[in-house]
Amino acid sequence: MKSNKVVLLLALGTLMLIEPAMMLYDKQVETVTAEKKNTNAQKTKLSDSQIIKNLGVKKVANSDNDKLTAKYANIVKQQHYTWENPYIKVNPYENSPLTALMVFHTDKPAKISYRVIGKTENTTIENKVKGYQADHQVPIVGLYAGYDNSVEVTMTDQAGKKQVKVVKIKTSKLPSWISKFPIKVTVNDKSKMNLGSNELTVLNRSTKQTFAVDGDGEVRWYYLRWNQHIFEQLDNGHILLFNKIKSGDEQYNMLVETDYLGRVYRQFSFDKTLGKSYSGEGVSLVHHDVVEMSNGNWLLTVHDGSKYVEDTIAELDPNTGKIVKVIDFKKIFPESMYKNSKIKANDNTSGGLGLMDWLHINTISYDDKTGNILLSARNQDMIWSMNYQTNKINWIFSSKPESQWPSSFRKYLLKPSSGTKYPGGQHGVYILNEENNKLNVLLYDNNIAVTNGDKKQNGKFSAATEYQIDTKKKTIKQVWSYGKNLGKQNFTEVIGYAQRLNNGNTLINFGFKNKGKESNIIEVDAYGNQVFNLTITNSAKDMTYVYRAYRMQFYPDNYVFDATK
Repeated sequence: MKSNKVVLLLALGTLMLIEPAMMLYDKQVETVTAEKKNTNAQKTKLSDSQIIKNLGVKKVANSDNDKLTAKYANIVKQQHYTWENPYIKVNPYENSPLTALMVFHTDKPAKISYRVIGKTENTTIENKVKGYQADHQVPIVGLYAGYDNSVEVTMTDQAGKKQVKVVKIKTSKLPSWISKFPIKVTVNDKSKMNLGSNELTVLNRSTKQTFAVDGDGEVRWYYLRWNQHIFEQLDNGHILLFNKIKSGDEQYNMLVETDYLGRVYRQFSFDKTLGKSYSGEGVSLVHHDVVEMSNGNWLLTVHDGSKYVEDTIAELDPNTGKIVKVIDFKKIFPESMYKNSKIKANDNTSGGLGLMDWLHINTISYDDKTGNILLSARNQDMIWSMNYQTNKINWIFSSKPESQWPSSFRKYLLKPSSGTKYPGGQHGVYILNEENNKLNVLLYDNNIAVTNGDKKQNGKFSAATEYQIDTKKKTIKQVWSYGKNLGKQNFTEVIGYAQRLNNGNTLINFGFKNKGKESNIIEVDAYGNQVFNLTITNSAKDMTYVYRAYRMQFYPDNYVFDATK
């Protein structure tokens, strides 16, 4: 009897030890199962071929989209609609409610332009269709929501004769996921803002849907698919997004080439099973950034499938759907940087599996002229440049003391001039210009010392900062900055972006203001005078912080819509 009690007590004790371990994996049974399948999850370095296999990229058809395209192509070919009686379809691809497609035929070739008439000064959106043609397909963007829009369409024949007409296009009201989050504009000097004839401010949120506003803060475009982090305008005028197909899907796993009308041209899925093995809800294998290369391929920031996350980049050929190159930065930087790191990925990134986030790449920028890439690593408070083909490092900007770097790396370290601040937890670094060994870059300095950073100024402010680097002398100096004067109220420990606009202004996204309760987008001139100030209330529950804000053309001159192709 006594021995039975001992056995029972031992069994209970064993269960008590097992239970906490079971709770760690109590996300979902399928997550645990996927973890068991991922035999690489506790490895340090993987082969390039294994990383490519882990990413599991597949080209995916979109039959619903293709059926709509075929429908519009048939309307074009039938030539039933005329200048006097055009075909107009609002939200033609059921993804973009503030757009429309207009189709009509003319006996003689003509070119078409249009104006969506704005409610106030400098809010009219103007675009033109390239070339002279008889079968017209006019993609209309920039409509107001819940409004009977006036769209002025101009037709010009080859002799220069013009005809002008106004068509009315009525749209539905904004959905609650936009309308319930107040947008407040306190400054909007539209005469000094960089708006052009068709530019809007894109509010690309960490999760949920992306939308864009005009100089008044009025929503003029939104996209119904849930999108995470990625929003890149390609050379052909299309945009690249990273979507959930349905809002209820567990992960973002579809890289989509679309346009402002919502037409899908190409889309690629990434491995769901591996993603589940170390990802929580709403996170997948691609993260943070993508950039288009001069060869048309896309460089992506990815997880490699090892026990380390966000330290790898991959080049995807969109024509074949194949990954053609990967760079694992554990194979580039000193072993001590990742093996000695104690930074664990948050549960949204690792699913509670305790994976390591030593680097945390949040930006990649590609230089067509030199073939160099520029990257930002938040968790090392570091930016660096390297040649993409050779993997040879050009320079490193980091406050990590020279003595803590192996001797082979010390020659790459930039020496800052007096008054030049080291960034901390920075985002969004990219090249402004380069001439005579002088390279100017812009970044958003969160100013949080994650591992290195500027510990004296840590947490006091965040700022958009421009640096000039002498690539020959390996020196760096700060030449412009904005944000310090705003103080702690605009400090953002995560998220943020800065964009230099065509007129010299800078658009700055303080995306995690007030501990994430607000995102504050400010446009300043070269002297730091505010010409635009917008604040949107965020939802912490849905992580709807503005990850990046961009001023974008809707749409660029090289964009062509053609349903027959």
